[in-house]
Amino acid sequence: MPNISANADAQTVITTFETSPGTCQDLMDALQDAYANFISKQPGFIAAGLHVNDAQTRIANYSQWQRREDFQAMLRSDEMRERNRHISDLCRTFEPVLYDVAHTF
Repeated sequence: MPNISANADAQTVITTFETSPGTCQDLMDALQDAYANFISKQPGFIAAGLHVNDAQTRIANYSQWQRREDFQAMLRSDEMRERNRHISDLCRTFEPVLYDVAHTF
């Protein structure tokens, strides 16, 4: 379960995907499969959430990792590189960005 806290000992990654209504569900399916069958089983993974806007043109992914290096190792794996090629075909852009939680309310 994600714990959004400025004092959490975790690395936060927010990834945004720009897509279209015609491919949004395909992209969501690919992301759900990636989390269920690969990402969630990687060392350092804590939790994640997928969010879709009502126009089905954007998906936002919030994930937490124990360390930055855990997230980077997952991205560099052969399986995730292959999955990301497929994901890239389903969206216009996607960008993972690492964050530190500064404040919570």
